[in-house]
Amino acid sequence: MGSDASQRPPNDMVNFNLLNYATASTLAPRLGKLAIAGRNAILTPHYIPLTSRGAVPHLAHDVMREQTAISGLYFGLEDFIEKLQKNGCPPVYKTPAAPNESPLRNFVCLPEDPVLVLGPRRVPPLACPASNTPNSVAVLTTVGFAQLETGQYVEAVQRLRPDIAVGLADLVLTHRPGSKRQGKMVDRTHAFTTYSTEKLYGDTVSEGNRSKTAYFAPILPLDNAQQILYLEDLEDELRRYISGLALYESASLSVVPESLGDLPRLLFSEPATPHDILREVSLGADLLTIPFLSDTSDAGMALDFVFPPPSDAHDTPAIEPKPLALNLWAPTFTTDTAPLKEACQCYTCRNHHRAYIHHLLSAKEMLAWSLLQLHNLHTMDSFFAKIRESIQQGTFESDVQKFQRTYAPQLPEKTGEGPRVRGYQAPSRGPNEPRRNARAYGRLDIIEKFAESQSSVATPDTGAEGLEEHGFAKKLSS
Repeated sequence: MGSDASQRPPNDMVNFNLLNYATASTLAPRLGKLAIAGRNAILTPHYIPLTSRGAVPHLAHDVMREQTAISGLYFGLEDFIEKLQKNGCPPVYKTPAAPNESPLRNFVCLPEDPVLVLGPRRVPPLACPASNTPNSVAVLTTVGFAQLETGQYVEAVQRLRPDIAVGLADLVLTHRPGSKRQGKMVDRTHAFTTYSTEKLYGDTVSEGNRSKTAYFAPILPLDNAQQILYLEDLEDELRRYISGLALYESASLSVVPESLGDLPRLLFSEPATPHDILREVSLGADLLTIPFLSDTSDAGMALDFVFPPPSDAHDTPAIEPKPLALNLWAPTFTTDTAPLKEACQCYTCRNHHRAYIHHLLSAKEMLAWSLLQLHNLHTMDSFFAKIRESIQQGTFESDVQKFQRTYAPQLPEKTGEGPRVRGYQAPSRGPNEPRRNARAYGRLDIIEKFAESQSSVATPDTGAEGLEEHGFAKKLSS
């Protein structure tokens, strides 16, 4: 059952139907279907994979199309606006596109099927030295920190034409804000939402220029009483403009007013484990972003859990909890020719084994992280499919309890060396900070070694000892 027709946004591109509508206004797991014309329908609960500079980390677009079941992707605008703050036009704005196409979709070569979700910042975002202002939020572009003004974000939505736009929110990332700062957060977010929806869908916008993008209004990670006026405005004046809600902590699911209970909820709470995901689904989250998925691949780990656990896994509670992932850096996998997970049908498990992934990691081959990413995406797809099945069968609560008894509460600790750290993956600590990545190459100083050597230059007849003296090799002891 969807929202009342008189309350729907001024476009018919988005339709969200709750399949168990009785739980729309309660803190309970929900089944739904998010449909956007021309895109894959997303059955909820589900997750939205995150992108980095326009691509899923470690995956080429052709591999993503052929080997994954991704039905939607999240993009951060700050990845694409390096020239916006210099009175220039970002290249993404110059991408050719037909009136019914998205320049952003064309720019990143995204197929037509996946839902394109655009937000102002990456997930998870890095804190910026500069603070948000009453008219802008601080962002980290490819050329440094800048301010993204409300009008600039509205222009980006109008020009890039994503399927879903996540509204601007005044968030404090570094600490718990005080009461005065919390008041500013609400006032600014309220103003951002009012201005953006009016410019995109308002009565003064002509029918031909009215945006076809669905707008997900942010709900701040604050108590209900602190943002009551904003929530009331979402229920009344702004209700006809919004197609969904964006939340930043699971506690906010209890803040959603009953009249907005039938809207899809996109949660940016950054769950750290599958246990966190299950808890947030139990509270009524519809779509989630899961940063630990790519973080696990970066760490050389393969997710190794199923929901619900096998029937015999919880019959002996005294056993040691099963790990949530396999650390493929461990030397125990050097000769292990088993797939990453038994019965897994992902590309990696069908074609490769643990010893091969361990070898690739040891050799620092990029293929290692690509294969792990494929497996981890498939594992998460299966996880959510079983969650939906469990909710439908009415066994979700008991299945969650079995899962908690079966698996360790945390992911294994990272032990190996991941891929090179990108600039947006670690906060700046100030000037003259040390190198984040070890030097990959050194000077080619063989000539200097020759000059320093007191012995003759090595020749084809030089023995092992001579080559070792000249620095060409090291003689192995027998």
